[in-house]
Amino acid sequence: MKVLVSGSSGLVGSALVALLTKGGHGVVRLIRSRSSRPDEIEWDPISGRVDLALLEGLDAVVHLAGENIASGRWTAERKRKLRESRVRGTKALSEALSKLARPPRVLASASAIGYYGDRGDEVLHEESEPGSSFLAALCRDWEEATKSARGRGLRVACLRFGVILSPRGGALQKMLLPFRMGVGGKVGSGKQYMSWISIDDAVGAAHHVLSRDSLDGPVNVVAPSPVTNLELTKTLGKVLSRPAVFPMPALVARLVFGEMADELLLASARVEPRKLLAAGYAFQHPQLEGALRHLLGL
Repeated sequence: MKVLVSGSSGLVGSALVALLTKGGHGVVRLIRSRSSRPDEIEWDPISGRVDLALLEGLDAVVHLAGENIASGRWTAERKRKLRESRVRGTKALSEALSKLARPPRVLASASAIGYYGDRGDEVLHEESEPGSSFLAALCRDWEEATKSARGRGLRVACLRFGVILSPRGGALQKMLLPFRMGVGGKVGSGKQYMSWISIDDAVGAAHHVLSRDSLDGPVNVVAPSPVTNLELTKTLGKVLSRPAVFPMPALVARLVFGEMADELLLASARVEPRKLLAAGYAFQHPQLEGALRHLLGL
C-alpha cells in the first residue's frame, strides 16, 4: 500500500512508519515544515492548506497529528490549542481527502479512550455512551471531524488509543525514574482502571485496521486485560525489583497537575477491545507483566 501518515515523528507515528516500511509499504509523511523530499507533503492543519494533487493515488491514511495532551497544565489557552490541533486539523484533512478524484480506501484517525470519561468499574466497549468531561467532549468532536471523509465513501476508523506503554515516551517513561529510585506508588485510591496497550500492539492494531474492511467507526486500541492503577504500580515495581509504596494522594495530584489529574490520572476507564478481537487481531502483549518485561528488556 501507499500510506500517508501524519504525526509521523511522534511516539506512535515513528513506530508505525518503521513497521509499514519494513513490511514493504510506501510511506508518505504529512508534515508542517517545508520539504522538497518526494516522500513528504507539506500542510497547514489549521488553515487546511495542502496541495491536493500530491494526495492523489493514496491507498490509506493514518492521521495521528495533534498537540500532546499531557505536556502541560490545562489552562484555557492550552485547552483551545488541544481542540484546535485535533478537531480543526482532522476536519481539514478529512475535507481535503473528500475533494480528491481518487480518494484512499481508508482513513484511520486517532482518538482516545478519554471519550468514555470517568466510569468506575463499568465495562466499556465501542458502543458505550461518551462521558461528560472536557476530554470526552474533545474526543467526540475529534471523531465527528472525520465526517467529510466518511461522506465521500472512505472507510473511517477512529482509533481510541488507551495508555500507550513505551520506555521512549508517554506515561511509562515518566514513571520509570521514580520507580527505579524506589519512590513510586499508586495515585489516589489506586482503584481507578487504566486501559493500557504496548507500543508494539498500538502500531500492530493500527496496521490491522488498514487491512480489515470490517473495522469501521470507533475501534478501542487497548490490551484485553485492563488493570487498576494499584495493579499497575505493583507490577511495575515487581518487574523493576523495587518497592512501590509511596502513594500520591489525589489532592497532591490535583495541586501538581490541575484539572488534568482528574481526567488522566484519577479517572477510571475499564475498556475492552471488542472490535479488534472480533477482527482477528492477535495481541503480542495481552498481559501487563509480560508487556513491561518485553519493553524494558527485563
